[in-house]
Amino acid sequence: MSKKIIVLALLVILLGILIYNHGKKIYLSDKYYNASEYISVTKKDLDKLKNNNFLLYTYNSYCTFKVPCDSIFKKVMDKYNISILSMPIEEFKKTNYYKEVEYAPSIIIIKNGKIRKFLDANSDKDYDKYQKSSEFEKWLNKYIYLKR
Repeated sequence: MSKKIIVLALLVILLGILIYNHGKKIYLSDKYYNASEYISVTKKDLDKLKNNNFLLYTYNSYCTFKVPCDSIFKKVMDKYNISILSMPIEEFKKTNYYKEVEYAPSIIIIKNGKIRKFLDANSDKDYDKYQKSSEFEKWLNKYIYLKR
């Protein structure tokens, strides 16, 4: 009898973990799964996307990383055929998102107009995600479904 209880308890825990994690991951809006490209946007464009789920890449014109992070991101984009919106930091500063994400470069996961998660260019813990496509892919896969 005790083995059945343990197995049942483990199944309930596993089910709970699956349900909990399912609620955390999101799908991007359909139009971002069809091509692997950076799509240039402005603040005005973002204002029209309040009901969309998307990735936003904000960048500056200079980069101090060993490997340009846009090429790291592009490898994952190409692998999964995902498009990412892109915006220079000067334009990004005009958005409400800048209150939370003050450093570039960054990839920001946005769900229905709200920031879910972002890479922090000012944080050592995110450094590998900017330099290794495998690390960026693992991070991204925690929060979004990479395939539709």
